Amino acid sequence: MIENDCSDLFVQNFSFWKHLTDTEKQFLCDNTAPVHYFKGTNVHNGNSDCIGVLLIKSGQLRTYMLSEDGRDITLYRLFGGDVCILSASCVLDAITFDVFIDAEEDTDVLLINSAAFRQLADQNIYVKCFGYQLTAARFSDVMWAMQQILFMGADKRLAIFLSDEISKSGSNEIKMTHEQIARYMGSAREVVSRMLKYFSEEGIVELYRGGIRIIDKKKLHSLI
Repeated sequence: MIENDCSDLFVQNFSFWKHLTDTEKQFLCDNTAPVHYFKGTNVHNGNSDCIGVLLIKSGQLRTYMLSEDGRDITLYRLFGGDVCILSASCVLDAITFDVFIDAEEDTDVLLINSAAFRQLADQNIYVKCFGYQLTAARFSDVMWAMQQILFMGADKRLAIFLSDEISKSGSNEIKMTHEQIARYMGSAREVVSRMLKYFSEEGIVELYRGGIRIIDKKKLHSLI
């Protein structure tokens, strides 16, 4: 019998679920396990690591690239309801670049065994299409991150970041340090601190220890 927790979450988040046979649904659930990652855990360590497909129930994962000298660039972050396909780099041939994934906070996921997902993808075109569509969407996120880093000024990048954060949370407060924001933006802490000071002087934000309060959304959006 298919487990309710598994099937309910898959119905909500996997477009291919309705195209699976009962046997395939049971196979998928049998090869799925709940996993808890503590904050700071390295979930995926490059292209040689192929743990499987992650469906995030709660928490936050950060996907990033790492240079030879240890510098990292955040590509995107994933939250509850998101699916991480790049943690199953061996499943789809289209994934040919190394990424690393860390838990930014305590995170609960459903982990689908990579071999099982690949088997389903090989026998069911809807599963394969889902995998490639998700890969394409994540690659689009990567390109957007690169576009910001290469072609946008620090003020516009910071304005986009702050706007995205308050949109996600529904709150005017962002509880992050300057160091965290710099890491997510792929910038230097000094640059972020300097731009936040400028935003504060312009009456766009109010700074406090460990966080930022947006006080003029109109001005913030004018910078984007």
